[in-house]
Amino acid sequence: ATPSMMNAGRSNRGEMVSCFLLEMDDTLNSIGFNINTAMQLSKLGGGIALNISKLRGRSEPIKGVADAASGVIPVMKLLEDAFAYANQLGQRKGAGAAYLNIFHWDVVEFLDTKKINADEKSRIQSLSIGLIVPQKFFDLAEANKDIYVFAPYSVFKAYGKHLDDMDIDVMYDELLQNPKVKKRKLDLSAREMLTKIAQTQFESGYPYLMFKSNANKQHALKDIGDIKMSNLCSEIFQLMRTSTINDYGTPDNIGLDISCNLGSVNIVNVMESGLFQDTVHVAMDALTSVSDMTSIENAPGVKKANDEMHSVGLGAMNLHGYLAKNKISYESAEARDFARTFFMMLNYYSIEKSMLIAKERKTTFSGFEKSEYAKGTYFKKYNETDYSPKTEKVKGLFADIHVPTPSDWKRLAKEVKRFGLFHSYRLAIAPNQSIGYIQNATSSVMPVVEHIEARTNAKSTTYYPMPYLTRETFWYYKSAYNMNQYRLIDLIAEIQPHIDQGISTILYVTSEATTRDLSRYYVYASKKGLKSLYYTRTKNLKMEDCVSCAV
Repeated sequence: ATPSMMNAGRSNRGEMVSCFLLEMDDTLNSIGFNINTAMQLSKLGGGIALNISKLRGRSEPIKGVADAASGVIPVMKLLEDAFAYANQLGQRKGAGAAYLNIFHWDVVEFLDTKKINADEKSRIQSLSIGLIVPQKFFDLAEANKDIYVFAPYSVFKAYGKHLDDMDIDVMYDELLQNPKVKKRKLDLSAREMLTKIAQTQFESGYPYLMFKSNANKQHALKDIGDIKMSNLCSEIFQLMRTSTINDYGTPDNIGLDISCNLGSVNIVNVMESGLFQDTVHVAMDALTSVSDMTSIENAPGVKKANDEMHSVGLGAMNLHGYLAKNKISYESAEARDFARTFFMMLNYYSIEKSMLIAKERKTTFSGFEKSEYAKGTYFKKYNETDYSPKTEKVKGLFADIHVPTPSDWKRLAKEVKRFGLFHSYRLAIAPNQSIGYIQNATSSVMPVVEHIEARTNAKSTTYYPMPYLTRETFWYYKSAYNMNQYRLIDLIAEIQPHIDQGISTILYVTSEATTRDLSRYYVYASKKGLKSLYYTRTKNLKMEDCVSCAV
């Protein structure tokens, strides 16, 4: 990814790590510690996301003094200024995101920070925002019920456990009935909240949506810890443990934050070389080397997680480019057939390489024995289902490439049980636009938006024709804005079961789309098992020349 390429081989450099995730506890010590840590990490080269869901809501008591808490917005302001100050030696702007649980007391204010007409005291301009959305919210919306939000500190006092650490799908009704828990009914129903989210996305592109229940349901390490949030590009999903930051003289209890080393394979190169196994193995070696060379002492939770969990995030780019080159429509059943087989294979060979590294180094990630990999349950679907191509067109594309069979998976499962895995997390599909341009590849697994894209940096504009653009392939580069977004979600849903983390998924709508359309996309994406939705990009429709004539 960009920080790895930008910093590798330089003496006076930042780190080669791409992204970090931090979690704030509900103390001033923790707030100050995390802001400092975020600045240190921003200086080194990564984008930083912070979960602020544990912070007490506006007007909650502090040390018994009623109405003392200021809520999450002032902390977001501090973070925004911190990232603006701590850039990467002037080469790349600092970038950050704040995530908040949708059942948090301050959620409406949180969303309103991105309104165009928001008061300057509350408007957040450069800090990205994301909502943590459990399945319970969608259940309430489907039943057209009211939505209640909870004061986090009152929940903690009543249960000794933070709202954000609870399974809200299970606990929501109990929290409603508990008189010790402070709650309030919002002025809008759950369905109207969906509309508000859609309105905010139309205005700003935000918030990101992180589907917490889906993420934890598919989590192979669920018996070790919970996934609580995502990152700046919404593709990282790993367990976290909150650090306790004490006063001077009392040792801190450092938990697990997240660092992830990202990279991507070029689908065209992998398929046309026929060296699928070799490519994935080399890529996993490269990302493991980045992890090995990373030691960030001024972010102790990040260092601890890197030392113990060895997480990486291998992804892929050029999906639309490969499909167009082979005259396959992005929205077609053949595209879904290809994606299902390709990403099954990416999963297989990344597990195989992680097992080989564990075998060579005689060590695994911390807690491996509690994982679904060790128990064998992770491999059940692969042992029982043949993911080889089903359509004739895609069968031809894999004709000279060995596609792992259920018997191959059974053999691999036995080796994993014996030797373990070195990496707690292996796969994550990032947006990778900059690297995509260098590779002459379409971005990630997303569709293209134009046949020729223009990108302006500093004082110059560079034009990027889509790869392999010819008279024959032109018609297969359908703009994302003209695509059926349900079919886009369907394609991502074919990929997601094979990716242990997530996929940075963008929705593309025109100015003719309604908030009702967007709300339906959110619900559909959740039902299809996606773990997140990244930006929503909107294109204003106006009188335009015929694109096919203009190119």
